[in-house]
Amino acid sequence: MGKQFTAIDDRHRDFVARQKIFFTGSAAAGTRINISPRGTDAFRVLGANTVAYRDLTGSGNETAAHMRADGRITIMFCAVDGPPMILRFYGHGRIVLKDTPEFDAMIASHFDGEAPLGTRQIVVVDVDFVHTSCGYGVPLFEHVGERASMQNFAEAKGEEGLEAYRREKNAVSLDGLPTGMFDA
Repeated sequence: MGKQFTAIDDRHRDFVARQKIFFTGSAAAGTRINISPRGTDAFRVLGANTVAYRDLTGSGNETAAHMRADGRITIMFCAVDGPPMILRFYGHGRIVLKDTPEFDAMIASHFDGEAPLGTRQIVVVDVDFVHTSCGYGVPLFEHVGERASMQNFAEAKGEEGLEAYRREKNAVSLDGLPTGMFDA
């Protein structure tokens, strides 16, 4: 049932556009594997072999540490309604830090100029392998809406509070790898 591709095609783009959630998976040698759910409102297909997503401040920053140490990342979408399918993008990623010219340019050109309060970085992935599989085992779900929790958290902290929180919680991974957020 699985099919392999060397690039993202229109069918993959259409599938991604219909999804409400995706998952990222990353690791580096000797570290825990990190898997994180994310909302697709922050996801963009930039080209046949490039994707990116806006990354909000969270309780950790494993993906940034893994991108810096190793770079391997997998992004997975799975249909929770409609026809079953799983779509994975395999590749190598890098972090584009907030308050850099590249970040500003990417926000302007790919995210309609919007970086919600709490945005800490953009993850850019060079996709070298695309894989689909049946998704028959994925349960059906009904999308009810987005949670306000992340936005409420960011608003309660404010920009200064978020910066302090990132310095405390996002500077190193669970395994002690630096994330690169505060190297400058």
